[in-house]
Amino acid sequence: MKYPVNQIIPFSCVDGPGNRTAVFLQGCNIDCRYCHNPETRRLCINCSACVEKCPVQALYIEDGMVKFRPERCVRCDTCIRLCPHDASPRIRYMTAREVFQEVQQYVPYISGVTVSGGECTLHPEFLAEFFALCKEAGLNTLLDSNGMLPYGDMPRVMAVTDGVMLDIKAFDEEEHKSVTGFDNAQVLLNAAYLADTGKLAEIRTVMVPGLNDGEAIIRQIAEYLKPHMDISSLRYKLIAFRQNGVREQYRHYPQPDADYMEHMRECAMEAGFQEIIVI
Repeated sequence: MKYPVNQIIPFSCVDGPGNRTAVFLQGCNIDCRYCHNPETRRLCINCSACVEKCPVQALYIEDGMVKFRPERCVRCDTCIRLCPHDASPRIRYMTAREVFQEVQQYVPYISGVTVSGGECTLHPEFLAEFFALCKEAGLNTLLDSNGMLPYGDMPRVMAVTDGVMLDIKAFDEEEHKSVTGFDNAQVLLNAAYLADTGKLAEIRTVMVPGLNDGEAIIRQIAEYLKPHMDISSLRYKLIAFRQNGVREQYRHYPQPDADYMEHMRECAMEAGFQEIIVI
């Protein structure tokens, strides 16, 4: 079975603790207004609008399908800017073992791997096989996920997953709908499930003034997870919205300044979080 891989970043210090390799899978099941990589949301529909515009001929048509030559690509992003479907033609279809073989060359220099997206849990078979290979190699395994699918229904995945960096984009149901187009009932259930099983590696919230209420989200999450916070510390990463990569119609949201983010950090401390990261 081959899966759509958007990119593999050999060395990352922002996709979990330590130096890690990050694998990004293609496809997502929600529509965040502030999405910083909207080209990962959908699969290419082979409209070919990007092919002739590629300045290095990294794209071509074969049997009616858009094909990608990664060795030619200079990542100028022309194809992504032209795509009318929130997709990317720069996808490699790879088996879990093929991805692991690529990651394996970095093993002496990394402490773990993180799989992100898009939404990585749309591909549970890949995760189960890939993470099993990584665990055999002694690597720590993390998911970066929006929590919209029930982790309890993925026992093979969770058995080889050391932790989940869970996006909680809003706590209030209506606010979550305004941010993503969907409610967050499953996200909150997953947060409790991960905390119960000791696999809630990190909570993440993107702070977008004018779109979500940062203070309310922090306090509501703290109250919801208080039984778990009384037992052990939970890491909370507060992420400042940035306009880079965001679709044009959503670039009117302001980027929060340092004072705003410091205020959010103080709110998180007051709410009971002890390990807080602001980026």
